[in-house]
Amino acid sequence: MILVLMGVTKLGRLIEIVPYSVIVGFKAGIGTVIATFQIKDFFGLQVELQSGHYFDKISAILNSLNTISPHETLIGVITIAVLLSWSKLKTRIPGHLVAILIGALLAWGLNISLEDFSVATIGTRFHYDISGLIGSGIPPVLPSFSWSWELHNAQGKPIGISFELIRTLLPSAFAIAILGALESLLCAVVADGMSGKKHNPNDELIGQGIGNMIAPLFGAIPATAAIARTSANVRARGSSTLSSVVHAAFILMAIIFLAPMLAYIPMALMAALLLVIAWNMADAKHFIRILTVAPKNDVLVLLTCFILTVLFDMTIAVGVGISLAALLFVHKSMDSAESILMPSERHNFENLPNEVAVYDINGPLFFGTAQKALKNLTDITPEVRVIVLDMSEVSMIDMSAIVAMESIVDNLAKNDVALVITNLQPHMVRKLNRVGIQEKTNEILFLDNLTDALHKASGLI
Repeated sequence: MILVLMGVTKLGRLIEIVPYSVIVGFKAGIGTVIATFQIKDFFGLQVELQSGHYFDKISAILNSLNTISPHETLIGVITIAVLLSWSKLKTRIPGHLVAILIGALLAWGLNISLEDFSVATIGTRFHYDISGLIGSGIPPVLPSFSWSWELHNAQGKPIGISFELIRTLLPSAFAIAILGALESLLCAVVADGMSGKKHNPNDELIGQGIGNMIAPLFGAIPATAAIARTSANVRARGSSTLSSVVHAAFILMAIIFLAPMLAYIPMALMAALLLVIAWNMADAKHFIRILTVAPKNDVLVLLTCFILTVLFDMTIAVGVGISLAALLFVHKSMDSAESILMPSERHNFENLPNEVAVYDINGPLFFGTAQKALKNLTDITPEVRVIVLDMSEVSMIDMSAIVAMESIVDNLAKNDVALVITNLQPHMVRKLNRVGIQEKTNEILFLDNLTDALHKASGLI
């Protein structure tokens, strides 16, 4: 429900401000993590990836390299070879399906023909026990419908619904919704980069929200867009609006009708598929290009997002990356924002009186730049009686700038200095008038062009 409201209120478009370096760093980090955790199954290592930091898991993998299985490695290498070879053919048949078919048949054939050949499969790795139905691999049953409040708690009683329960769950619901929206919209951005198309962020949130409202009624947990599966879908040329629907329908049919056959798929084969997907997702070419040609601030954001994604998680990485990029932008804007005293000969206005000073404001006026850009207006010489402020290059003004402007207007009024503002966009004039800045003093005028402003200033002396 929260995601639906976010989509309806068009908050999804906020994701469009995510810097390119954040997206590339995030993609490279996710690709690195996915690839790292496929090493175990690709080589058939005898290691349990316990919970811990990334380096702890890397250490566990390295310490188990002496347990490499030639059989698992063979299946993995052949799968990658099929994928890379098939991608060079001009065909609409997805290489992933071909690689799965060849890899699974090869493993099955070698297992029959060679007595000592053995590889881990979905059937040997996973087992289920659902209401007395026991089996291996993927359970070939559909989820059943039930109202969420009728589910049993730890004591075996229905959870029920109450204000206290809603109050307890609401903070977690907001957190899950925000994180889910962020991950899904970033996944859409990744898909845009791969497919060359453009998503509608608000539609994404509404669709995901509706799905997450219905799915729990069938025993599911909140879900987000899956970057690995989306990348695989796009690589398989599934970029239309119905590709995800077909994808989901195919998986549903496979679970119901092909579950016994899917149990024969080797884990090394699945690891090989994910290794190729991770490599494509990491987009190493763009990562290296940013490192070599981008400004140092973008490189800093890229590496920060990449390292945090690998060491912690995408939520922290994207949050810190966006915050860092915003801080660097504010810092750069503060350096560029200023008010410049303009010489009279620039205006083609002869005999401009010494009592008139003309200032040109460059850049947006917001909380990071307003004080610096406007401070020169308070350092005028005693002979100046009128200040003309050219704001043709001001693209926006926020409340901090308005407060700073009010302070300057009050200060100039106390010193009997008039202020004439020119070339300020109409919506910004309305903002200033809405806070009553002109009611505080009669010594401020808004004019449309600099020539009229200079004539008016000369008449005010």
